[in-house]
Amino acid sequence: MGKSKRRKAPKNNSSRVYPSSKKTSRPIRASSTPRASAHPARPATPPTIPFDPSHRILLVGEGNFSFAHSLLVQHACTSLVPTCLDTPAELVHKYPQAAAHISALEHEDEVKVLYGVDATKLQKGGKEVRKGAFDRIVFNFPHVGGLTKDVNRQVRYNQELLVGFFKSATPLLAPGGSIVLTVFEGEPYELWNVRDLARHVGLKVGRSFRFQADAYPAYEHARTIGNITGGGGWKGEDRAARTYIIELKDGEEVQGKMGKRKRGDSDEDDD
Repeated sequence: MGKSKRRKAPKNNSSRVYPSSKKTSRPIRASSTPRASAHPARPATPPTIPFDPSHRILLVGEGNFSFAHSLLVQHACTSLVPTCLDTPAELVHKYPQAAAHISALEHEDEVKVLYGVDATKLQKGGKEVRKGAFDRIVFNFPHVGGLTKDVNRQVRYNQELLVGFFKSATPLLAPGGSIVLTVFEGEPYELWNVRDLARHVGLKVGRSFRFQADAYPAYEHARTIGNITGGGGWKGEDRAARTYIIELKDGEEVQGKMGKRKRGDSDEDDD
């Protein structure tokens, strides 16, 4: 497939000077030197992208496959193994838009789209998954779905999902590789205690940072239950979320667009 080029947003530098309504004997002139604001705006924090075109990347629980598509077209990551738990028929029924994303992914020779892959049983996910040697294993917005309305039970079920995922994913990491986990901020998600769950299975959170959906233009958040008629009352892309970089405790260096991180650098949060 051809290379896609990013389009730069046009700059808007227009300004207008509005004269005062009060009468004055002196003409009003636009100041050539603008006055400094008492509260200057802070520059926008550039997004942290924990992926590099050289990485071999496994994605689990991909939903509509739009995140994998964005890694391909916007971040030039071509060695991708995007997976989901659904069968092809179930997937298209839940997310009709997935067909277009998958079609684009399958045009790339190095991309292997797989179905019926359980995030807690990755060794049963097929030959391409069992090869391992992944620089990144990605699970965005994991959730067991609406098994119960009881908050405590939901928290426990999702904790069990994450522990099972961590145990399943760890043997498939390449030396220096890491798990990339993104969850919403606030309750009940903070009750999952991601850091404690990682420590429980011999891992550590090496770094965490705010997830910025606009860094992945093709990405559309997908709910576990599928599309909701009319779009539902909220968009996942607009909710605050945090990405955790989870590593082995023995601390191999992790490389990529985040740069090298040395042994012992752990439990750090970026804005």
